[in-house]
Amino acid sequence: MRYYIADLHFFHQAMNTHMDKRGFEDTHQMNTYMIEKWNQKVRKKDEVVILGDLSWGNVQDTNTLLQQLHGKLYMIQGNHDRFLNHREANTSRFVWIKPYAEMSDNNRKVVLCHYPILCYNSQYHLTAKGFPKTYMLYGHVHDTKDQRLVEQFQQITRQTVITDVQGNERHIPCNMINCFCMYSDYEPWSLDEWIQYYENRSGARS
Repeated sequence: MRYYIADLHFFHQAMNTHMDKRGFEDTHQMNTYMIEKWNQKVRKKDEVVILGDLSWGNVQDTNTLLQQLHGKLYMIQGNHDRFLNHREANTSRFVWIKPYAEMSDNNRKVVLCHYPILCYNSQYHLTAKGFPKTYMLYGHVHDTKDQRLVEQFQQITRQTVITDVQGNERHIPCNMINCFCMYSDYEPWSLDEWIQYYENRSGARS
């Protein structure tokens, strides 16, 4: 099984007091809770794609953290993953570390980047039954006004009608998923779980 998650920010106290206001007493309580949630879900042979900003901690603390997390780890580097620039960083814990990647997930393409890409590769591709073949997975914006802007962009895009090469009119697909850790209560989720979450969220808002 493969899971995805973004913006955990281990060791980052400001996530409790400012930006996210996560509500933990301190980083120790936050880190402990997030590790427990991760390891309750992820097994040794599972894959986890981290969509950036894993750790605000120093390289020694982050190396210790990496040994505690279950699974085979893939890293999309975020702007706060400064531990990766240290020569002592345990990069062997990752299958790969990239700023951008594309992977296959159960016959669907996932475009992976820490930052939301509004016009992403294979965006227009649909199955014969009209279902999405490509999803853009990102992080960075947490649950902020920037995320609201991305959601507005998606809504406008999906309402826009184009004429395809066969001369048929259709709406532009736009399937962007913010894998922000607080949305999943700090638990890595599969692509299908993320899709279901956003379908439920959209239904609740309509």
